[in-house]
Amino acid sequence: MTDAQRRAAAKQFAADWQGKGYEKGHSQSFWLALLQKVYGVEEPDKFITFEDQIMLDHTSFIDGFIPSTHVLIEQKSLGKELNKPIKQSDGSLLSPFQQAKRYAAELPYSQRPRWIVTCNFAEFYVYDMERPTGDPEIIKLCDLEREYYRLQFLVDTGDTNIKKEMEVSLQAGEIVGVLYDALLKQYKDPEAEETLKSLNALCVRLVFCLYAEDAGIFGAHGMFHNYLERHRAEDRRALINLFHVLDQKPEQRDKYLDDDLAAFPYVNGGLFADENIEIPRLGDEVIDLILAKASADFDWSAISPTIFGAVFESTLNPETRRSGGMHYTSIENIHKVIDPLFLDGLRAELEDIKEITVDKTRKAKLKAFQSKLASLTFLDPACGSGNFLTETYISLRKLENEVLRCMTDQISMDFDGIIQVSIGQFYGIEINDFAVTVAKTALWIAESQMMKETEDVVHMTLDFLPLKSYANITEGNALRLDWESVVPKHELDYIMGNPPFVGASMMTKTQKDEMFTVRGK
Repeated sequence: MTDAQRRAAAKQFAADWQGKGYEKGHSQSFWLALLQKVYGVEEPDKFITFEDQIMLDHTSFIDGFIPSTHVLIEQKSLGKELNKPIKQSDGSLLSPFQQAKRYAAELPYSQRPRWIVTCNFAEFYVYDMERPTGDPEIIKLCDLEREYYRLQFLVDTGDTNIKKEMEVSLQAGEIVGVLYDALLKQYKDPEAEETLKSLNALCVRLVFCLYAEDAGIFGAHGMFHNYLERHRAEDRRALINLFHVLDQKPEQRDKYLDDDLAAFPYVNGGLFADENIEIPRLGDEVIDLILAKASADFDWSAISPTIFGAVFESTLNPETRRSGGMHYTSIENIHKVIDPLFLDGLRAELEDIKEITVDKTRKAKLKAFQSKLASLTFLDPACGSGNFLTETYISLRKLENEVLRCMTDQISMDFDGIIQVSIGQFYGIEINDFAVTVAKTALWIAESQMMKETEDVVHMTLDFLPLKSYANITEGNALRLDWESVVPKHELDYIMGNPPFVGASMMTKTQKDEMFTVRGK
């Protein structure tokens, strides 16, 4: 099936099952149809099994199991909350995930699930048992048309989420590379250092605008696309005016500002603050590229902010990447560092708190745990485009969202202060000015995505703009800079990252001098 066919099938499946679903009567037909119509399994009845017996202290039944991909399914009826405990036949209170884990523990080792999916016909909660945590990935039935790939693991033994993120990143990188080359031709002095700095900043701004319109940050979908299309005849001036407005509070703006400009929100955060960057005339080629390939034909909201920096690698030549140390560390490898360093301990601590049966004590412990998350401070002294910082921020916010999920009855309608984990807890040092801008933008995108997840938890609409958090990324050489000027050591909890490595034979004289300087300290 092509991507378009898969999307159409997912859309139809979601429409067919909208508003219905009874655990005992509909489970099998639901999953058989999903596997066959959306994921192309020709004989789904041979691919998935239902009602397999499992012996606890009594006979129980696994709702669904896919042996080839090691997926265990715990199905509930429509309207059942997937994160709330349900009374079992033995009198115990277990959430659907806890119930599924109990079944999984009784299976032969070779049949243990890699994935556990709990479902209520409207939502899928996905748990990756390679990264056991109480914080699932949530896919809504109504979003299946554009997020079908997130359930691809049902039929694919690989980690499809990461594969999709890489696929999207490569597609975005190709777009940025083409856009970069087209824009470069418009500059009067394409070889000048200031030209390249301006072009890098312009590319970051354009991608932020493309992301903001797709993610709903600007408000109306396609807002940037429509603005540029209306003003294509005055393309350069239109961009300059837009960037100026995005950096202005509404009360500071011209009261006679055109309506299409006045509709854009105030961004803050400094991304649009520098009015000295050189912006050339775009021309029809660049305008068409932005409107069609970069805007209409691509969904920027699907980008993982953790690999946001990889989008821009195509704008730097290999020689620059080697000398500057810009490289991409995969999400899997990032977790090989941060999980044993602090995440595993935090996850275990939260699971222990959730098991406390005394309501008042559990809630007090949850509040204290959230405060602990918000108090941690991190430094990546060679942060590049922010991969380690961004993935760590996302991981902490997911833990915080799980805390909020457990305390939904305590959350007041005044949301100020409910989200406590901030990108302000994350510090970085980076020598490349372009990478500094990318790292800040990646953290802002991560903040917006996690805020959307929090909205689903607290059932409130939150305003992302203007940016209230600031990414503490310092431009400088970490081998010469006093780290305490970035973050005082008494405030710092963890130093992490993947510093660039250049072999001795390829080091410049300056790099060798810096190495000896550090050794002598």
